[in-house]
Amino acid sequence: MNRKEFAVIGLGRFGGSMVKALSDEGVEVLAIDNDVEKVNQFAHIASHAVVGDTTDEAVLKSLGIRNFDHVIVAIGDNIQASILTTLILKELGVKKVTVKATNDYHEKVLKKIGADQVVHPERDMGRRIAHNIVSNNVLDYLELSDEHSIVEIVASRRLDGFTLIDLDIRAKYGINIVAIKRGREIIVSPQATDVILKGDILIVIGADKDINRFEKKLVEE
Repeated sequence: MNRKEFAVIGLGRFGGSMVKALSDEGVEVLAIDNDVEKVNQFAHIASHAVVGDTTDEAVLKSLGIRNFDHVIVAIGDNIQASILTTLILKELGVKKVTVKATNDYHEKVLKKIGADQVVHPERDMGRRIAHNIVSNNVLDYLELSDEHSIVEIVASRRLDGFTLIDLDIRAKYGINIVAIKRGREIIVSPQATDVILKGDILIVIGADKDINRFEKKLVEE
């Protein structure tokens, strides 16, 4: 799997939590803000942290922003700067742009100018969003506590045709598959002899570190 590179623009509460969460996921993160103090706070957390005005196209070009796989615009206190930054990112050809919206009007404008994903941090956890954008297989992520979660994972070809007893997931990874979604069918409390098919949605519960281990070993393609 190719190593993805992310950039986070705006290091307020939401942007800062995204930088920390993405760094915890072990990916390359460029942190950008026009406030020197905020940039200094994240200098040792992000892979790189720079001061810059992202409403200036020349600044974004100089950072090589078009080479990043995913850019998160977390500018919170200036809707105009958020919109302008998003517009420039899309014009420069950034593959995926996720933007924090302050209100419904802001969201409507962001979608019209091409934002790929709009999030409302008040309704979404930074950690949940970070996990979802890093993994190709994770559909949803619900934090139960600081260390335990319920996760929806799409079964890859590596799991296709194996029964739960073949995979021995509970013994090897310490996690439990509590349900399997297959189209409109939901298998609750699946049996050891139930076969997993590619594309099944596995609802998994366990410690974050064990779920991450399972993803890396068996799920990611």
